[in-house]
Amino acid sequence: MKGNIALIGFMGTGKTAVGELLAGRLGKEFIELDALIEKQAGKTIPEIFNQDGEIAFRELEIEVTRDAAERENTVIACGGGVVLNQINIDRLRKRSVIVHLTASPEAILQRTSSDRDERPLLVAEDKAAKVKALLEFRRPFYERAADITVDTSGLEVTGVVEQIINRLGENESYR
Repeated sequence: MKGNIALIGFMGTGKTAVGELLAGRLGKEFIELDALIEKQAGKTIPEIFNQDGEIAFRELEIEVTRDAAERENTVIACGGGVVLNQINIDRLRKRSVIVHLTASPEAILQRTSSDRDERPLLVAEDKAAKVKALLEFRRPFYERAADITVDTSGLEVTGVVEQIINRLGENESYR
C-alpha cells in the first residue's frame, strides 16, 4: 500500500496550492521538489537554468526526487518536468499514488502571467504557443505516469482537494 501522494502536472495547474491544502486535510507532511532543489543548489530555479542549464537542473531534480520518494506519509508537489525522466516516476510510484493535475492552456496562461521571471521555460515572445507546445509534448508523459487525473481549470483549490480525496478512496493501492 502507498501512503504518499505525488502531484504531477504542468506549471500553473495548482500543484503547490493543492498539495499544501491536501497535506493539511490528510495530516501528511508537504514538500515541494522545486523548493528542495533551490535549497540544495543554493540558488533559484531561474538562476540554475541561466547559469548551469536545464540538464544540470534535471540532474538535481532526479537527486531530490529520489530522496523525497523514500519518505512516508507525505504529499509531494513535483516540478512540471519531473515526468521527463522515467527514473523519477519509477521512484515515486513505489510509495506514492500519482495524481496528475491538468488545466486548459488558457487557465495556465492566466495563472502564470503574473510570475514572468520565475518560469524559465516560459521565456518566449509567444507564451501561448510555448505553453501549447510544451503541453502537447508532455501530455503522454503525464498520462502514462498518472493513477488519478483531475482537471483543475474551473475549480477552486478546495474543490480540487475534495476530488482528490474522493478519488483516493476509490484507489485500492492507497492507504
